[in-house]
Amino acid sequence: MDSQSRCVVVTGFGPFRQHLVNSSWEAVKELSKLGLGVDTDTELRTLQLPVDYREVSRRLTTIWEDLRPHLAVHVGMDTSTKAIFLEQCGKNRSYRDTDIRGFQPEGGVCLSGGPEVMHSVVSMKEVCRRVSLEDVEVAFSRDAGRYTSGVHVPNRYVCDYTYYLSLYLGDGHAALIHVPPLSHRFPASLLGKALQAIIQEMLEDSEEVQTQKYSSQREAAGGCLL
Repeated sequence: MDSQSRCVVVTGFGPFRQHLVNSSWEAVKELSKLGLGVDTDTELRTLQLPVDYREVSRRLTTIWEDLRPHLAVHVGMDTSTKAIFLEQCGKNRSYRDTDIRGFQPEGGVCLSGGPEVMHSVVSMKEVCRRVSLEDVEVAFSRDAGRYTSGVHVPNRYVCDYTYYLSLYLGDGHAALIHVPPLSHRFPASLLGKALQAIIQEMLEDSEEVQTQKYSSQREAAGGCLL
C-alpha cells in the first residue's frame, strides 16, 4: 500500500426498503461540500453505492484497482441507533438479508475462502477517544452486524458486506461508519460535519500506522531502507 496516492474515497448508500432517503448518502453529500479540512494534497472522492451486493462488488473492485485510495471510508445507515458507530472489523458470514434486487450471497458468505474476519488498520477505539463532537455521540463497535430479537447470530447487510470486501481488497485500508437516520436531532449538516472530524482523525491514525510500519521495515533492513 506504500504506492497509494493521496486520495480518500468516501461512499454512502442509496435508498432501500422503505427508506427512500438514506442518511448515509445525505451525510456524504454534506461532506463533499465541506471537504476534508486537511492538506490540499489529499483528494476527496465521494460515490453513492446501491444497496446491491453484486454491484457493490464490481464498484469496489474498480475503486481499489483504478483509484487506489489511501483510505476508503464507507458510510452506512443504522436505523436503530441514536449515535455514530465506528466499526473495527468486517466479517465474512451471516449475510442473510436480500438486497434491493432480491439477491442474497450464496451461503450468506461475502468471499468464498476468505478470512473469517478482516480488521481495519485504523484504530477505531483511538479515533473515538480523540474525536470530540458536541451534538452526537461517537462510539466504538467490534461487530458491524446487528442482532435481532430471539436470534443469537448477528445479521449483516450490504454495508457490512461492503466493508469486509473493501478491507480485503485494500489490505485493511478501509473504514465503516454507521450513522443514524435523518431527524430534527440529526440533520444531514450535522452528520456531514461529524464525518469530516472523524475522517480527519482516521487519516491521522493511519499515517501513524504507516510511519510505524516504515520504521519497523527500516530497522529490519539495518537502517538502509530507501
